[in-house]
Amino acid sequence: MKLLTVDDSRTMRRIISDIGTTLGYSVMEAEHGEAALKVLQSNSGEIDLILLDWNMPGMNGLEVLQRVKASPEWKHIPVMMVTTEGEKSYIVRAIQAGAIHYVTKPFSQQKLATTILEALGQGSFDNLEQ
Repeated sequence: MKLLTVDDSRTMRRIISDIGTTLGYSVMEAEHGEAALKVLQSNSGEIDLILLDWNMPGMNGLEVLQRVKASPEWKHIPVMMVTTEGEKSYIVRAIQAGAIHYVTKPFSQQKLATTILEALGQGSFDNLEQ
């Protein structure tokens, strides 16, 4: 299975990639919304989950989410927001736009790993070391 992490922070992409790899997934990275759409165009049949930041230069995460959910070839891909935006209004907007989970930064490795597994319908992982 393949994950796509979209975040303008290289450090955050690496943290998420490390967690995904620990879970046994292949992880692709994009540094902003436009790059994410290009990755999807090239690999849409291979992406099983998108982990998406909200605040990025150019196209923000909500706009990326809306584009993904409006596309017949991408709308089936689950999207999980992973962002510092924790206000209820942001969460509601993301869920209404089609996000299936919303994780706020900072997060523990176990929290993110469990949420990834839940998003992929694979239960939870309670023994991931902190």
